[in-house]
Amino acid sequence: MSDTALARPMRRGLAAAAVLAVLGLAGLAAVRSVQPPAERATTAPASDFSAARAFEDVRAIASTPHPAGSAANDRVREHLIDRLRGLGLAPEVQDVVSVQGAGLSSSAGGTGLARVRNVVTLIPGTASTGRIFLIAHYDSAQIAPGANDDGAGTATILETARALTSGRKLRNDVVLVLTDAEEACLCGAKAFVDQHPLARDGGVALNLEARGSSGPAIMFETSAGNARLVETYARVPYPVGTSFAVEIYRLLPNDTDFTPFRESDFLGLNTAYIDGAAVYHTPTDKPSAMNRDSLQHHGDNALALVREFGAQDLTTLSNTGDATYFPVPGLLIRYPGGLVWPLAVAALIAVAALGWFVRRRVLVAIPLAVLPIIVAPLLAQGLWALLKTIRPEYGGLPIDPYRPMWYRLAVIALGAATVLIWYALLRRRVGPAALAVGGLTWLAVLGMVLAAFTPGGSYLAALPALAVAVSALLAMRARPWLAVAVLIVGALVPVVVLLPTVLMLFPALGMPMAGVGAFLTVLLGLALLPVLDLLHPVEAGARGLDALKARRLGAVPSLIAVVAVIGCTATGLAVDRFDEEHPSLTHLMYALDADTGTARWLSEEAEPQEWTSQYGTGEPAEVSATLPAFGDEKLRGGPAPAATLPAPALTLLSESTAGGQRTMRLLLDPQRAVRFATLHVVGAEVTAITVGGRPIDPTPGFVFHAPPENGVEVSLTVRASGPVRFRVMDASDDLATMPGFRPRPADVGVLGSHSSEMVAVAKTYTL
Repeated sequence: MSDTALARPMRRGLAAAAVLAVLGLAGLAAVRSVQPPAERATTAPASDFSAARAFEDVRAIASTPHPAGSAANDRVREHLIDRLRGLGLAPEVQDVVSVQGAGLSSSAGGTGLARVRNVVTLIPGTASTGRIFLIAHYDSAQIAPGANDDGAGTATILETARALTSGRKLRNDVVLVLTDAEEACLCGAKAFVDQHPLARDGGVALNLEARGSSGPAIMFETSAGNARLVETYARVPYPVGTSFAVEIYRLLPNDTDFTPFRESDFLGLNTAYIDGAAVYHTPTDKPSAMNRDSLQHHGDNALALVREFGAQDLTTLSNTGDATYFPVPGLLIRYPGGLVWPLAVAALIAVAALGWFVRRRVLVAIPLAVLPIIVAPLLAQGLWALLKTIRPEYGGLPIDPYRPMWYRLAVIALGAATVLIWYALLRRRVGPAALAVGGLTWLAVLGMVLAAFTPGGSYLAALPALAVAVSALLAMRARPWLAVAVLIVGALVPVVVLLPTVLMLFPALGMPMAGVGAFLTVLLGLALLPVLDLLHPVEAGARGLDALKARRLGAVPSLIAVVAVIGCTATGLAVDRFDEEHPSLTHLMYALDADTGTARWLSEEAEPQEWTSQYGTGEPAEVSATLPAFGDEKLRGGPAPAATLPAPALTLLSESTAGGQRTMRLLLDPQRAVRFATLHVVGAEVTAITVGGRPIDPTPGFVFHAPPENGVEVSLTVRASGPVRFRVMDASDDLATMPGFRPRPADVGVLGSHSSEMVAVAKTYTL
């Protein structure tokens, strides 16, 4: 392929216009493929899912925060039971103590336990080959109404149950599992998996979650050997998911209710919508914040999945290997994991063949192609740092600003500008063909690396490299207009493969990791170089003013991209402002040491905001001596007025001593309404421990969520024959009632942390 292979069409501008039009339409279709469907009204057919109907349950569930063990959560549970009974079902409450399992989200305080009250319902099948478990948690974070997390999943299950019971029965059993204490320790799901008879034989688990307020419902996690599961998922009305997300999630420490099911060898899929994450676990997670189109997407796919699995022989689903899959307009592309390496190798061979035919300056272009891959992510991270400097409140947001769209567009424009400027500067010296080969080389190499470490993500680089390299090879000997057409067909692959992934990863990772979005944008830009070259006027044979004019015209795309970066950033700053509905987020808690009668304000903010700084901005320090449940966590703080609060009581009920070990039966009894209580043994080795009737691995401490009114009975054995020291703590969420607290202004809110607004009281006992 010569450097002027695309220069031969007499109407190069027309060819460029055709390229932009086709790729623009493909881009719009790719964007549409990862958008949720429109909400259906209450008048939708009884057999359909209606977000408008489900939203009525969201309103009932999310009227107020309802953490596990609270009176508000009791009211939510009664609502669920009434709704299910109204559908002719027979819900039961699984009321047990559950132990947080290995591999689940662990508290710094040690093993997590909770009293959970799951709502479980069986919809029997006509000739069941197994069970389908539809799962969502009905508790909320302590400060959040929980409209999206997980009122959306809970309401989706209720509306799905209504649709299922209004039509013909399915072949397979369907079990509705509305779990408790997910926010605390995933203990509800763990209790069901470990202790409920319906879970004994396993099955297909479909978990519904939300980590935001909008966006598509993404199927982001699967059990191992997912090929048949993905085949079924591909038949839902609006499949949105990528095997790359599954690979990434498997590497992260994050957990949902799906984790206990997956670790107990259930098959299954995990789905969540994740955009609009600024409301996550905060008081702004209200019904009014929910995008009902996202709720519709949740419901359409959940109902379709239950019906699809409900008609299958579930015994044929296991041991099918992992699939590679990703969305394209109108469907979900999927292929066996066994094709990952052949496709990655084929891409490398195709690019090498293209490089062999081009040859001229290819070895120079390959290292030069690394520059935009490195520079664009650095610039994107710099852009986010600049935004935090201009608007320091962004540093307190956990994931994303409230209105991140313009900033995301700025990052995409920044990635495009980097590629276009790099290309414009080097095109004349190195040559367009060599630069195209250089860019494709790194895509092919990345495809190989991903095949080795995250096979489900290899397609992101391997397929674009393969498609573009093959199209370029075919275009080399074709007539000019046919060459353009062939190159356009090849360019469609990176557009439909990479663009949806960029859109899905932005909300998943947030602006603090904007560099990832810029990186993927650069990959897309490098893959499109053979057709983007049409945007540059031909300089061959031009001299003097004509050559200068051609170079200036070639700089226009770069200039447009730079202007887009500036314009999108400025627009983002103009539209994304903090107000009562979109407050800046702050973290504050109160800790009282009952031994000394002293109290402190504590905050986990790395850079204290103006409102928080009035409570003290001392250097971060460990608080484990006062609050052992926080482990080695470091918090800022300052002195606080001591409140009159009762410490949790620890009573020795009975004891025995044998062989240098002391066995003690204790009662840990909070003296006020609390969300959890903790106990830590100080200076003695624990060899056996039972909490609330549940034996756990020997540990110096535990956290018990939603403790019963009559306290928690603990039996433990320690290597000691004399007195043993215990540090106990409990925590409520009534920070605003503490002396010295000053109410937040309307545009200052509460960070979605499990310790936000916490009031902790700790005391030492020697027994």
